[in-house]
Amino acid sequence: MANATENTKAETGHEPGHMAFPPFDTATFPSQLLWFALIFGGMYYYLSKRYLPAVGKLIDTRKARIAKDIDEATALHTQAQAAGAEQDKAIAKARADGQATAQAARDKIAAETEARRQALEADLNAKLAVAEARIGANRTAAMANVASIAEGATGAIVERLIGRMPDAASVQKAVKAAANAGA
Repeated sequence: MANATENTKAETGHEPGHMAFPPFDTATFPSQLLWFALIFGGMYYYLSKRYLPAVGKLIDTRKARIAKDIDEATALHTQAQAAGAEQDKAIAKARADGQATAQAARDKIAAETEARRQALEADLNAKLAVAEARIGANRTAAMANVASIAEGATGAIVERLIGRMPDAASVQKAVKAAANAGA
């Protein structure tokens, strides 16, 4: 066994009772605590006077910038909503104006069409009156000719029946009586 202990001493390079790992050496705890407190206190003082104010200032600056950006975004959002409402009003007005213009055009076209229709009707009525007057004149002329044709035919029929020609006054009187009875 002595041989195993010597091998262990040779491998580690320490003798039993010789110096241990310093952080675990209980004899150095007070000096380690003192140096820890001094270094920690010095670093705390240095950081609190030098770096922490800069970090705090940076955080405050960022908070202010974020608040400013939020305020600007809110203002822009409000402006955008106002512009949208204004645009909606303009679109509604344009639609109303367009409908009014279209209605006015429809009314104008309807009035023009009605005026043309009335002018055509008046023209057609005038032509119809002229045509009716012509027809009436032609009817009167035809009726005058019918009377003379009827008188001639009546005279010829009577002559054939009785063998002699009746007088013209009695034939005219008989044709007029027959025409009045038929009408």
